[in-house]
Amino acid sequence: MLEWLESTQFSALVRSELWGWPVALTLHALGTAVVIGFVLIIGLRLLGLFELIPYSSLNRLFPVIWAGLALQLLSGFTLWMTKPTQYVADVAFLLKILLVVVGTILTVSLYGTVMREAASWDAKKAVSSRAATFVAATLVVWCGALVAGRLTAYLGSI
Repeated sequence: MLEWLESTQFSALVRSELWGWPVALTLHALGTAVVIGFVLIIGLRLLGLFELIPYSSLNRLFPVIWAGLALQLLSGFTLWMTKPTQYVADVAFLLKILLVVVGTILTVSLYGTVMREAASWDAKKAVSSRAATFVAATLVVWCGALVAGRLTAYLGSI
């Protein structure tokens, strides 16, 4: 199955086309920057920075995160299908996928928490220590996914 996917015309086009790989990689980097950047903004706000931003307004950032995540997943699949047999044996890539899945689950949970608790945080002018710990873990996971993604590009399958 993986060899078939690797031999499709679309996969060959992305691999060999002058613009295929650079466009897919640029879109993937853009999606990654949007997801991690906006999660970082939300995370830093919940950790006490950016005090001028009300907690209740953070929920408006999540649709941008979902769009970035969709872009990241589509472009990532495009890149993956060019060399799936190599990537399934790449420990850094597998770690990245695991961290992206965990990061996505944590971000969905963070969205629910912000939707439920932002009004009370605005009233108290503080976030619970549980929420601060949770958002710190979310940031660590997404930063780990970013590092693992870069290691995939440089290490290949060791």
